[in-house]
Amino acid sequence: MSPPLARRYALLLMVLVPLLWSMAGIFTRQLAEVRNVEIVFWRSFFTALFVAAYLLTAGKSRFWHSLKNMGWPGFLSAAMWAVIFTCFMLSLALTTVANTLIVGSITPLLTAFFAWLFLGQKTSRRTWVAIVLAFMGVAWIFAGNVDGLEGAHLAGLLFALAVPFAYAINYMVFSRAGKNIDMMPAIFLGGVLSSAAMIPLAFPLEAPVSDIGILAVLGIFQLGVPCLLLVYVSRFLLPAEMALVAMLEIVLGPLWVWIGINEVPSGETLTGGFVVLLCLLSHEVASMLHMRKKKDAEAITEKKQ
Repeated sequence: MSPPLARRYALLLMVLVPLLWSMAGIFTRQLAEVRNVEIVFWRSFFTALFVAAYLLTAGKSRFWHSLKNMGWPGFLSAAMWAVIFTCFMLSLALTTVANTLIVGSITPLLTAFFAWLFLGQKTSRRTWVAIVLAFMGVAWIFAGNVDGLEGAHLAGLLFALAVPFAYAINYMVFSRAGKNIDMMPAIFLGGVLSSAAMIPLAFPLEAPVSDIGILAVLGIFQLGVPCLLLVYVSRFLLPAEMALVAMLEIVLGPLWVWIGINEVPSGETLTGGFVVLLCLLSHEVASMLHMRKKKDAEAITEKKQ
């Protein structure tokens, strides 16, 4: 597969990642009375179980070999996955879906900054423009959705704040080590770490079977599958690009709870969401045109030679 085709295929898969992530709110709102820590435990447990099953099916020897040979990049990535798995669900349980996702909108800015600071990676001007404009759209959403910074909402926002930092660090690890090290086992280890941290707080486990079924769906399809896809596409996309496309979750998350349980978003959410989508679409169209122009220029140069 040629590099432009591989990148285009990776972009399509990357769009699936925030689409699946965005289902967290609607499924979580279907749960009965389940303690927050137990929600985190079950979701992380099923994620680890699914990823282990997938990797063992793909190649048992490869899974154990990769797990033992991840080195510090793999273990750092696993620690970041554990932070993401734990803090995101705790935030979602303590504050609104919109608030949780909006705080995560700083991920592209952090990722672009970390890529420049730690990897010396140059971010294109169009990506910076798209990030800033999308961030402005999200800020507009935030202005209409903050419910106050007291009590549970404050705790929820603080948990949410840990997530973009963990994602930005993970994107750096993928970019630097992901082409030489299989980073998929780190997702499994992250799930293990998250569930192990929560299990002492989750006992006695009281979730009904119906809720455990919902949490299994979350662990497999809302978390396991998109995280595997994210690690795969990191071989073809820049960190800032992945973080930018992932912002689709911020628009889609509140949309699903609006459609599913009539948690109506504000006018600011709708306006800001439109701005974010427009920025993402414009950025990708500009990127494709730039790559086509570059390819045509290379073809002309080859003919002259």
